[in-house]
Amino acid sequence: MWDYSDKVKEHFLHPRNVGEIEDPDAQGEVGNIACGDMLKLTLRIDKKTAKIVDAKFKTFGCGSAIASSSALTELIIGKTIDEAMKVTNEDIAKYLDGLPEEKMHCSVMGQEALEVAISNYRGVDLKKMEEEGEKIVCKCFGVTDQRIIRVVRENHLTTVDQVTNYCKAGGGCGKCKDDIQAIINEVLAKEQQKKEIQPSASAEKKLTNIQKIKLIEYVIEHEIRPMLVADGGGIDLIDVDGNKVQVALRGSCSGCPSAGLTLKSWVETKLKEFVSKELFVVEVK
Repeated sequence: MWDYSDKVKEHFLHPRNVGEIEDPDAQGEVGNIACGDMLKLTLRIDKKTAKIVDAKFKTFGCGSAIASSSALTELIIGKTIDEAMKVTNEDIAKYLDGLPEEKMHCSVMGQEALEVAISNYRGVDLKKMEEEGEKIVCKCFGVTDQRIIRVVRENHLTTVDQVTNYCKAGGGCGKCKDDIQAIINEVLAKEQQKKEIQPSASAEKKLTNIQKIKLIEYVIEHEIRPMLVADGGGIDLIDVDGNKVQVALRGSCSGCPSAGLTLKSWVETKLKEFVSKELFVVEVK
C-alpha cells in the first residue's frame, strides 16, 4: 500500500478549482484515457499584467492525479505566466507534502499540462513540435525521447524504474527499457562532460580557446536554447572572437522588441555564470 499524506487525501476528497473555464485564454491537454491518466487545464489570463487570474481542471485518473491537478491550480493562480512556468513537478509534490515515487508521474502530468497551456497562449504548438522532432520511445504510453531526457536531467534519475515512476515510460510491455537505459546513460555522460569542461568557481587557470568554445556551445545548447524554444524562439552560435560571442536569434526571438533584453539578461548572464565573467554577447542580424 502507498502512504499518502493528509494533504494529498484532502485535495483528492475536496479538490479545488474543478471544472472548465468557458472560452479560456489558454488550455493544455495531456495524457490519454486509454493509458489511464488525462488532464485538461484551462486558464484565464489578465492580458495587461500577464497574471493567471483563474485556473480550472478536469482530470481522469487516480487520486494522486486529482490531488496533483488541484495543487497545481492553487500554485499558479495569482502568478504571472513567467512565474508559473517556473513551477516544477517537484513543487507540486512538495505542496502536497510528498507523493509516493510510483505516483510522481501525476505531478509531471500537471507540469506538462501547464507548459502546453502557456505555450498555447503564446502561439506555440508543442504537439506539432513533438510530431516533427521527437521520437516516441515508449509506444505503450506515447512517451518521447525528449520527455525522458527532461525528467532524467531535472530529477537526477539513474534507473529505468525511476523513469517509469516519473513518466510511465517502460511501464507497459517493457520492450523500450533498453532504449530508456541508453537515454539515461547519454544524459549522465553529458552531465559528466559538463563537469569536466567547466572549471570550478575558484579555478584561476584561464580556459584555452578550444575549452572556451566547447563550453559556450554546451551552455547554449543545454541552458539557453531550451528556454528560448519554449517561447517559440531559438539561437545559433555564429562565432567567438576573444570574449565577444556572436549569436543569431531565431524564430519569435528574431526581430522581437525585447531581443536586446533577452541577450543581456538571459544569454549573456548565463554565459558569464557558466563560462567567464569577461564574455559579452553581440547579435548578428
